[in-house]
Amino acid sequence: MDRRLFIAGSAAALASGRAVAQPVQERLYYNPLRTADDVKGFVLEGEARVDFDTGQMRLRNSRPESDGQASNFVYWCPEVFPDNVEFRWNFWPLEEPGLCIFFFAAQGLLPGGETGSLFDKRLKPRVGIYEQYTQSDVSALQMAYFRRRWPSERTFHLCNLRRAPGFELLAQAADPLPDVADATPPYRIRLQKRATGIDFFINDLPVMSWRGGGHDWPAAGNVGFRQMAPMVAAYSDFEVYRLAVS
Repeated sequence: MDRRLFIAGSAAALASGRAVAQPVQERLYYNPLRTADDVKGFVLEGEARVDFDTGQMRLRNSRPESDGQASNFVYWCPEVFPDNVEFRWNFWPLEEPGLCIFFFAAQGLLPGGETGSLFDKRLKPRVGIYEQYTQSDVSALQMAYFRRRWPSERTFHLCNLRRAPGFELLAQAADPLPDVADATPPYRIRLQKRATGIDFFINDLPVMSWRGGGHDWPAAGNVGFRQMAPMVAAYSDFEVYRLAVS
């Protein structure tokens, strides 16, 4: 099916108010992300500074942005989450320009074609360079929800839903987040991942509703926070809930 039909359907659903959150069941995971103890076991790919001076997990790049993709990073949660879940977290945009991405349903594509652990030693090394996540042996979905790195992104704010491997753009939607100068954080982010598609909310505002999936649609996997230099952002109260599936 033409991807544009999904986007058009999403826009119509949002306009009519039909893109509503599905009910959740029990909470599967909670992490306050407020102290160094909370991120024990997290995996950093690339070079970044992680601190909790503000009472939240604050992330920033360690290398100068002039290093290009080598200055970016991904910070992975070690937990593997099932399909049909809702992810929630608080978000503070602190310094821009930059870009924030949430990776989810991430798995490794192992030799022989099967999927497995994202941290399997047989996978190619990853150090935060974008192509290592989109053009290599990683299967994942990603939501870019604070895109302020390039002038074109700053003059027209959009959220992008993409799929890897590849750089497949599944959907775009307007990004309601203001620039840092006008922001009043924290903003509560919610992303519902089901076998049939994605719903994305900011402060309970429906932002994107996409339906697709398929037999090879990513299911269970890890989640990770990615930033593009020189973005500085903070996060807290990361939760995962099981969705009620009708």
